[in-house]
Formats: sequence, structure tokens, C-alpha cells
Amino acid sequence: MPAPGDMTGKSALVTGAAAGLGRATALRLARAGADLCLVDVDAQGLDAAANEARSLGVKAIAVALDLGIADNCRSAVTAALQAFDRLDALCNVAAVFIPCHTTGMSAAAWDKTLAVNLSAPFHLMQAAIPHLLETHGAVVNVTSCAAHTGQAYTAAYCATKAGLSHLTKSLAMEYMHQPIRFNAVAPGGMMTALAAGFRNLQDAGQSLIKRYSPLRGMVEIDDVAEMVAFLASDAASGYHGACINIDNGITAG
Repeated sequence: MPAPGDMTGKSALVTGAAAGLGRATALRLARAGADLCLVDVDAQGLDAAANEARSLGVKAIAVALDLGIADNCRSAVTAALQAFDRLDALCNVAAVFIPCHTTGMSAAAWDKTLAVNLSAPFHLMQAAIPHLLETHGAVVNVTSCAAHTGQAYTAAYCATKAGLSHLTKSLAMEYMHQPIRFNAVAPGGMMTALAAGFRNLQDAGQSLIKRYSPLRGMVEIDDVAEMVAFLASDAASGYHGACINIDNGITAG
């Protein structure tokens, strides 16, 4: 697994940083020397992550807000700039995963999934791009193997992750001749709170759900965090418009 470059003196904004992959990504960036603006709706988990990052010798601020609201996305970028006077990386890790039968999905659940998984990364990128151009920075969007394979009971999640993957490529083309990079990482199933979502789904076809369990087992969170941090750093200067699958082969065939 490639390691991130030295990010001492640089700053990164990481969403979903209170737990799981977001937290692991934040701590990997901290070990690379980056100051951090950590964003999540979970204020308690966010404070714990920020304290852990500070123990690694970097500055870290915790910004607790709901990214499903567009204005909050812009506020998060503003907070990072006010704290560090620069922004070098934006890592869109936060996600909502609400498995259900399609006919039973509420409008509120659909809207929330789209707002957090797709609209929030767009609004964050829209606010961050001018500042990332100044620092020759990078955006890393966390999509999913669900962006590449249809999965039963997760129509909204699959749609948002496919959309985010294509949004990444679209922006990579739009900014092809400017000093900013857009890349994505598409993990398979990891041992996070999101992975537990299927447990409460009633009357689901288990044979369908098992199709999304890789033969090589679950993906290690730290492996994915390492790749996100790498793509956020100058060490990944040759990556632009890429989507890196880390799924233990689940999308291979």
C-alpha cells in the first residue's frame, strides 16, 4: 500500500471523522503531519477523534454539523480556512447507508441518502475548489464497490455512490489543465457501523445479501484509510480522475 507524502504545514478537511473510515483517515493524515478540520454530526465522537489527532502533534478542530444541509458544507470549508488559513486536501468520507426494500423506502430516507452521500460532497467541493487551486491540492471522494455493481436493498446508496464516482471523473476533466486533483476510492465491505445496516432488514433474501460478501473476507479499514491519505498527498501527483477499488475482489467478476 503506498504511503502518503509529508503533509507537515498543510491542512485537510475530513468528513465522517467521528468513527470508522473517516476517523482512520484523519489519524493517518495526522501521522503524515497534516492539520485537520474534522467534520461529523456526532459531536462526542468528533471530539475524541480530534483529541487523538492532537496527541500525534498536529492541530485539529472539531466541527459538528449535519452535512445534509448545503450551508453547513460551506461553513465547514470556512471553518478550515479560518483555523489554518489554507486548505490542501478535502476527503469526503461521510455516508448514510439505509438498506431497505425499495417499495418501503420513505421519501425522507431517500432524500437524506442523496443529501449526505452525493449533494454534500458536491457542495463541499464547490466551496473548496478555489482554495485547493491556490495550494495545488486534492479531493478524495470515498465511493463504494456498490458504485460498480447493482446490489439488492440498497438502491439509494448504490445510486449515490455511482453518482459520486462519475462526479469525480467529471470534475477531473473540468480541471484537467489546472493544479488540482480529483480521485476516488471504492472500498468493499468494512467492519464499520454502516456494515451492520443489513441486520435489521426484515424479509430480505439472504442469498442476495451474501453475494456482496467477498470470498477473501472484509476489507481492512486501515488499508482504505492509507489509500485515501495517499491520494490526498503530493505523493499521488500522478493520480487524477482515478477510482481505486479496494474490495478484496468483489467487483472482479
